Amino acid sequence: MFSRFFTPGKRKFQDLSEQEILALAISSEEDDARIYLAYAEGLRADYPDSAKVFEDMADEEGSHRKWLIDLHKKRFGETIPLVRRTYIQGYFQRKPDWLIRPLNIEKTRKMAEEMEAQAQGFYLAAVEQCTDADTRKLLGDLAEAEANHASLAHKLGLKHVPETVAEMEAAKEHRQFILTFVQPGLAGLMDGSVSTLAPIFAAAFATGDTWQTFLVGLSASIGAGISMGFTEVASDDGKLSGRGSPIKRGFAAGIMTTLGGLGHALPYLITDFWQATSIAIVVVFIELWLITWIQHKYMETPWLRASFQVALGGALVFAAGVLIGNA
Repeated sequence: MFSRFFTPGKRKFQDLSEQEILALAISSEEDDARIYLAYAEGLRADYPDSAKVFEDMADEEGSHRKWLIDLHKKRFGETIPLVRRTYIQGYFQRKPDWLIRPLNIEKTRKMAEEMEAQAQGFYLAAVEQCTDADTRKLLGDLAEAEANHASLAHKLGLKHVPETVAEMEAAKEHRQFILTFVQPGLAGLMDGSVSTLAPIFAAAFATGDTWQTFLVGLSASIGAGISMGFTEVASDDGKLSGRGSPIKRGFAAGIMTTLGGLGHALPYLITDFWQATSIAIVVVFIELWLITWIQHKYMETPWLRASFQVALGGALVFAAGVLIGNA
């Protein structure tokens, strides 16, 4: 009673007739084939070898659909009822490819494996609900096929994407991640952590008031974050440089800039001046270490050189803030 109230217009899977189960299987196979073709199209420009994997997956789903249609014609005739996933309570749903673009190779392959596992579960449940021998046999065969297909993406990957190609695709994807997220995020973190040192510590030593210092730090961090975000968006649309979406880069730069400044501004919510300042200095060292680590790990900057650059810049700005605050 309650399930019908909360899901109006939907049927329980247990209430479906054998004809409706076949119709649901046919529409599901058709939808899955279209999803795999969409995955292939989304990957084709950058990863043509991986696109072939999903073209083969779509062909497999097309074969399943044909077998189901042949059985339906044999048992129930030419007219197939329109039964779709959205009409069934609790039935698994598929996320269309346009909601998850840009497509990630490994994530897309994992989604394909999940799709096959869900399809297997459906066929196993359908077998239990059918009594016709031919229908049970076909559904059981399809359940077994889906069980084998759970690793089909991996097997096809070995066929179409040899190790050297897979390494090239992974390297390209890693490079895109760095250009779109790491590089602007690192620039933002450096700007937020280093450029706000002077105003925050200048305000701290000039006023001795932790609340006023916090307000200065908060305004400087948010202002710098907004400025960096818009600058990143306006500087490059990503089409020629290949750096990716300017919106994503803008968010990465803006958020990391704000966080970089807030890190050593938040301690000034503590009313004790020297305690707040001591914690803020510790936070600054953590921020500078994090910047150095990111430069070393993602930008491949030698550790000593990265440490020297970050420490020198941070020390100069910090000293400027203290000197101005005590002037």
